[in-house]
Amino acid sequence: MEFTLPDEHRMVRDTVREVCETEIEPIAQEIEDEHRFPAEIFDQLAALDVMGVPITDEYGGLGGDTLMYSLVAEELGRVSGSIGLSYVAHTSLASKPIEQFGTHEQKERWLRPLAEGEYLGGWALTEPESGSDASDMDTTARKEGDEWVLNGTKQFITNASEAGSILVKAVTDPEAGYDGISTFIVDPREDDGFEVTTIWEKMGLNASPTCEIRLENVRLPEDRLLGEEGDGWDQTKKTLDGGRISIAALSTGLAQGAYDHAKRYSTEREQFGQPISRFDAVRDTVVDMHRKVERARLLTYRAATTYDDGEPVTRESALAKLDASEAAREVAEDAVQVLGGYGYTTDFAPQRFYRDAKLMEIGEGTSEIQHLVIGREIGL
Repeated sequence: MEFTLPDEHRMVRDTVREVCETEIEPIAQEIEDEHRFPAEIFDQLAALDVMGVPITDEYGGLGGDTLMYSLVAEELGRVSGSIGLSYVAHTSLASKPIEQFGTHEQKERWLRPLAEGEYLGGWALTEPESGSDASDMDTTARKEGDEWVLNGTKQFITNASEAGSILVKAVTDPEAGYDGISTFIVDPREDDGFEVTTIWEKMGLNASPTCEIRLENVRLPEDRLLGEEGDGWDQTKKTLDGGRISIAALSTGLAQGAYDHAKRYSTEREQFGQPISRFDAVRDTVVDMHRKVERARLLTYRAATTYDDGEPVTRESALAKLDASEAAREVAEDAVQVLGGYGYTTDFAPQRFYRDAKLMEIGEGTSEIQHLVIGREIGL
């Protein structure tokens, strides 16, 4: 395995890092406090041509690989979990499936503006009554002539209030089980019957909108079906393989950001005439934080390169997501502890990383589900 990043990967990473440090980090706490989606930041990311990093340049993307995309997600996570979350949901969940399963016409109509950053995308799987058992859905799509009619409610949909397109999972054949689920492209701006009913107030990540949406007799032309009828669940499994890698990358960034703050504070803060990093308890804590970040990064990069090699990646992506998400929460908690009382205040970033990190263990498959997936993959 090659551990040295190619030049083009480092160039993209460093370009995004500069924007993160100069444009995002100074407003990271402000946008959280205001619960404000920072559209101007996504305009800057679009200008850098990184809103479609893993999307082919034929349809407006950068044409990079999953490793390059993971580097961007990690950098965003280092300074803002909210911006990172909206970014990975847009890329892994809303854009990549259209590239993988869409027709040429769908890619031109829907993928290109996503990849070029004209607007954000969303992905609607979860429902109010279905969490880890995401296949147990009530949203339906009924064929009427040459139209599909969608009805139902979707829950915890990232970007829905800002999106120009959302991929919606719906039951097209109630008798067919997993084979009766299909995917539809919905335009929240134009399709009658689409409504954002709730934008949730959350423990963290409040600059990234998390929404409940209602679909009431939303009529779609036939060309809004993504792939074939009944392919929706197979598409979902493939999408989540890539999505877990993006959450692992985002989690690694959150952990790195929390570690950076704790390390810097420990070397600058003096007690009893010396930096607190000289005390065994603090030093050992910071060293363990560093170890967890590096382990998460290695698992994430391995999953990304495995995905890019076209090899089965379900185990690797679940391992990376499980380890990195837990590392993010643990490292962020330790960062708060290293800073002591200051770590509990909003004048310092660790509290934000701590609140943001918890979702990484829940979204796109809980840690318990990752254990289930990994167990199945290793034959248990």
